[in-house]
Amino acid sequence: MLAGALVVRNGWHELRTGDLEVQELSGLLRSLPLHSPEARALPAFRSPDSVSRKTSDFATNYEAYTGKRTRCGDPTLRMIRAFTEREAEMLQAAQAIMEGISSGELHLLSQQPDEVDDDGFTAIEGRLLVRRALARERDPKLRKRKIAQVRNSGQPLRCEVCDFDFARAYGTLGEGYIEVHHATPLFVSGAQKTTLEDLACLCANCHRMCHRSRPGESWRTPSALRDEMRKPRESASH
Repeated sequence: MLAGALVVRNGWHELRTGDLEVQELSGLLRSLPLHSPEARALPAFRSPDSVSRKTSDFATNYEAYTGKRTRCGDPTLRMIRAFTEREAEMLQAAQAIMEGISSGELHLLSQQPDEVDDDGFTAIEGRLLVRRALARERDPKLRKRKIAQVRNSGQPLRCEVCDFDFARAYGTLGEGYIEVHHATPLFVSGAQKTTLEDLACLCANCHRMCHRSRPGESWRTPSALRDEMRKPRESASH
């Protein structure tokens, strides 16, 4: 993603080994604590040459490129499609990753069990960003205020997507329980003051489905998830 962002900002042209941005990205990638000391000791590991080569993969496999294409793997092709379809969003996500690495914030986050999708690839936007958004969603004060807002309105405390009611299903054990979710992920909305209208009450299943990724997307709003749920019903009715 970070190499792809360099290429996009460079007008979909590759960057050479001596380019300052290539040198900086190489150093940044080598600094990540997830690499073993043995890997970091290898001169070619995440070297400026390897970063430059990756930018060549992005540039030459871009749909508008007319010359000979380099060989690259499916993850790179998926990234190219993502940058092509959602350039602004992807550049914002890449910038957040760069800032998180540079500040040391991402170094402090432990690996999460759902950082890898079912197909074995990391999510296109990077699950660490989604996890950072979830940490805010779980702010106890925001959650309590959202639940209080729903109750004070006289509405039942149930999932806004599928209408699941924890109290109805589990009795007193489920009384007052619901998960609270940002309707739009923070990596899309950017830094802003969160209001209760930005939050949605969801059951655990719908919350998970809002964050579940697949090629071309890695999050969906509650309304988009409702539309997704209607598709099988509409198909069956026809």
